[in-house]
Amino acid sequence: MLPYSSLQEAETAIGRPLTIAETLWFKYSANKSDYVLYCHNIPLIFFLTTFLPLVYVVIEFLFPDYAASYKIQPKIKVSLYENFKMYLGVMRTFILLVVPILLASHPSIQMIGIRTSLPLPSLMEVASQLLVYFLIEDYTNYWIHRFFHCKWMYHNIHVVHHEYTAPTGFATQHAHWIEILVFGIPSFLGPSIAPGHMVTFLLWLALRQFEAVENHSGYDFRPWDIKKYIRVLAACGISYDYRPLRTGSSIRDERVGAE
Repeated sequence: MLPYSSLQEAETAIGRPLTIAETLWFKYSANKSDYVLYCHNIPLIFFLTTFLPLVYVVIEFLFPDYAASYKIQPKIKVSLYENFKMYLGVMRTFILLVVPILLASHPSIQMIGIRTSLPLPSLMEVASQLLVYFLIEDYTNYWIHRFFHCKWMYHNIHVVHHEYTAPTGFATQHAHWIEILVFGIPSFLGPSIAPGHMVTFLLWLALRQFEAVENHSGYDFRPWDIKKYIRVLAACGISYDYRPLRTGSSIRDERVGAE
């Protein structure tokens, strides 16, 4: 909760007039606790997990000819029933595992120093922190994913993620509960090393979820695909029917030639 009772008090405290963004943040967050602000990540992740994959499903079924030209495996199609079944499983894991962890993890967010106060970070600060987060997540995700492709880990845990023979957005979180826990570590490692504002943290979670869904969508929408211009995000090209070693890490995959 912000320690200011009015806009004037906030401006006096930081020594300058508030920007438009800071004024909006003050009006929205002044009466909300830090815990409530942190818990915004739950509806945020729910919304993105539900509706981002749905966009790809709608495109595939309403515009099949258009979608086929961008689909990585055009001959393999995930049915509406399979997508729905996958989504129900993802939501079960989300409600029973992810939500309780998020609700209980606020003390760790406070401990690493993610703040909700004014002033808001500059665009340069936000951009630099997000770049650090993506680099750290990309690198650590590679090693974790490679670990899950070890023989025992693959056949006992990671195989759930490869249940379907073609990638789809709803498969992003379709995984064994142990894998969900472990793969959550890279997303929080960056903010732990370079903590910033809660706005940056929520923006990072949104971008990370968007990247994950896009990576599993099974499409390569170039030249509009952002991964064409930002190589750190270039983890797409997953081919599920050959038990790939492509790890979701563009930097490391390009070095070792993982498929």
